[in-house]
Amino acid sequence: MAVCRAQSSPAPLDSLTARKIEVLARTKLNVPTEYQISIGGRESSTMPGYDTVKVTFSLPGHPDHTQSLNFLLSKDGNTLARLSEWDISKNPAEMVPYAGRPLRGNPDAKVVLVNYDDLECPYCARLHAELFPETLDHYKGLIKIVYRDLPLEEIHPWALHAAIDANCLAAQNDKPYWTYVDYLHTHGEDITGPDRNLDKSKALLDKLAIEEGATAHLDPVKLSACVKAQDETAIRAEIKQAEGLGIEQTPTLFVNGEEMQGALDTSTLWTIIDRALVSEGVTPPPVPKTTTPAASPSAPAAGAKPGGTR
Repeated sequence: MAVCRAQSSPAPLDSLTARKIEVLARTKLNVPTEYQISIGGRESSTMPGYDTVKVTFSLPGHPDHTQSLNFLLSKDGNTLARLSEWDISKNPAEMVPYAGRPLRGNPDAKVVLVNYDDLECPYCARLHAELFPETLDHYKGLIKIVYRDLPLEEIHPWALHAAIDANCLAAQNDKPYWTYVDYLHTHGEDITGPDRNLDKSKALLDKLAIEEGATAHLDPVKLSACVKAQDETAIRAEIKQAEGLGIEQTPTLFVNGEEMQGALDTSTLWTIIDRALVSEGVTPPPVPKTTTPAASPSAPAAGAKPGGTR
């Protein structure tokens, strides 16, 4: 039978111990002089030989500038420690969802690269050039790659529209989605145009998506309706999910849950992928004796359709 138990009150600290904790906290954490520090009493902890002490930092007159941290205080009062608890109950590779997204590589691969991508982002274009085709070719079926959408609208005005059009293609077939993404990441300046006219950019994005759908023999009625509707619902959900993971920039890449932000050189990227493979019991392929940085794919002639080379 469940019972209610009265909680014991924290045991007050003596003034000298409280003072030592305050001085140490100010010194080690570089607390600004104007902040006040209050020290709570001892409470039982799960760490043998230690109690928990709550230390609260506050700025007088600014109630929104208050933060409390739990410290560990040894039973003899001579050692103060701070311990962070991290949840490791989940498989890191499953912490970033990617089900239902277009996939490139081996669907059965044990290592997945999940990239939060902005189709107007030049740094994303650079990472894209390094991922394809060199990295996929190097690992030959040992990895799979998935893109999630994170268009940064405030700095990339046509990125959201491009993501919607790309997903209209993906709704019917992964292949034209990737062809479209390949094209945009090598022709960003062409989409923006010399006069930076957003309406023209959006019209061109729609035209390219419809043409790619025709090349891939997609249902033209469904594709046209999707492109015309410009439904932002799915992309907004992607953005919200990214925010929930604390992602604020693109590209942000996860390799079996290990996070990297910004453009990566091929050597660093492969080191991270190798580490993930080893953790899965898979032997990474040997690194070529002589490697050169991945070059951006050569751009087709102006006005070319997004099909063709990968």
